[in-house]
Amino acid sequence: MSDPNHRLAVRQTKTDTGKVKEILDDLRPDMLKHYEAAVAGLCEMETKVRQTLNAAGVHTIRYVPYLNYARQLCRLSRQQGISGESFAMVAKVLLDKRAARAGTHPRRVTRVARGRVPSIESAPTP
Repeated sequence: MSDPNHRLAVRQTKTDTGKVKEILDDLRPDMLKHYEAAVAGLCEMETKVRQTLNAAGVHTIRYVPYLNYARQLCRLSRQQGISGESFAMVAKVLLDKRAARAGTHPRRVTRVARGRVPSIESAPTP
């Protein structure tokens, strides 16, 4: 396929806006369902993390690093499908990273992981 004119013709055929719009219009309902399910799970997880932090007496301005930690764990477990021993090792690395940062308390980070993030059977301890 060294002919540039042929490559251009193939590219234009693949990216015909009418065809692309048809395909996306067909996929849109399923895409919306998938997005709604993902957002609902994320919002539920974040609400539980906020409740855990509120019960621990953490001021709301300090929620961000804990929420980011929980989001990372959630992303690893759901989107990347990591589980078991591999997940525990990654969670430990993230815990160490979060604990080393100013403004986060290792026990609170562990509480967030243990009680509030789906698919964590045993989060690492600091």
